[in-house]
Amino acid sequence: MTALAQRTGAVNLGQGFPDTDGPERMVEVASTALRNGMNQYAPGPGVPELRRAVADHQRERYGIDLDPDTQVLVTVGATEAVAASLIALVEPGDEVLLLEPYYDSYAAAVAMAGATRRGVPLAEDPETGRFGLDVAAVRSAVGPRTRALVLNTPHNPCGAVFTREELTALAELCRERDLVVISDEVYEHLVFAPAGHVPIATLPGMFERTVTISSAGKTFSVTGWKVGWASGPAELVAAVRAAKQFMTFVGPGALQFATAHALREERPWVERLRTDLAGKQQRLAEGLAEVGFAVRRSEGTYFVCADIRPLGFADGLEFCRQLPELAGVAAVPVQVFTDDPDRWRHLVRFAFCKRDEVLAEAVSRLGRLRDRA
Repeated sequence: MTALAQRTGAVNLGQGFPDTDGPERMVEVASTALRNGMNQYAPGPGVPELRRAVADHQRERYGIDLDPDTQVLVTVGATEAVAASLIALVEPGDEVLLLEPYYDSYAAAVAMAGATRRGVPLAEDPETGRFGLDVAAVRSAVGPRTRALVLNTPHNPCGAVFTREELTALAELCRERDLVVISDEVYEHLVFAPAGHVPIATLPGMFERTVTISSAGKTFSVTGWKVGWASGPAELVAAVRAAKQFMTFVGPGALQFATAHALREERPWVERLRTDLAGKQQRLAEGLAEVGFAVRRSEGTYFVCADIRPLGFADGLEFCRQLPELAGVAAVPVQVFTDDPDRWRHLVRFAFCKRDEVLAEAVSRLGRLRDRA
């Protein structure tokens, strides 16, 4: 969809990347590290400064105590962390549960591990527009070969932030069936009130069976840096490290120093970003509703989903292929993130992590759909 937007001159609300840079001082720290010779291999587990910063962040924010030397691993983005976790912790023939819709790299990583994916759909509330965990459906999907569950909260593409009650029920099931949880929490700081992020590793009996993953890309608007991390019990992190070292070996050391700085010093910047994104989400949602979309509730992330059926469309994939020509805007169909496209073909995803003038132009262009109807 990004390539289609570029070819047609459409406003790109498809791919989830911001069109402004992260904290200026963070970029300066990276630049200084490059000029001062941080241009060779970093330590395999990641530079110690970043591992300590991640451990301090988890303790101060969530009360999770980590040994930065054995329980934190720096990765080349969260995508590598997810892939390395699955390759390390899942055997060929095992089953892995994915909550649908799911970020598209999950399915590829499960396949690379030689495992079988089993999709479990989120529950779409027709009254509130919220997407929630259907723990009963997850329970029904667990079989004798189920080894792991990939959890994503805050959730891409739906924008859901799962509640403590939902996660407590899920944690009970994971303990009961001895499941490993790979928890992708890259949007942990981009949650809009009154929702709140709850790491599943903080729930009773879950730390020892959870690999928690996050990254600098979304938190600090540097998606091209690809600096991520995985944390958890030493034995799980050691297994992930063993897989990761034969994938990318190490990531850029200078960017790791800058990320360590940001985790310690740029929290006010992140709070301003969260507030800014909450306003952008509201303005885009209101604009989509005025056009005629049935807008779903977004509790965080970069994304809001909308139902295309009130506008007379039925298939999100065809709609998104036509949208640049119809309205000069690019979006992404939710059905491409699932194993059951029929269930989700009525929804499309819009990214609101763009400058205000870009969002205003997109809403103005989308008005052509209303005029067309």
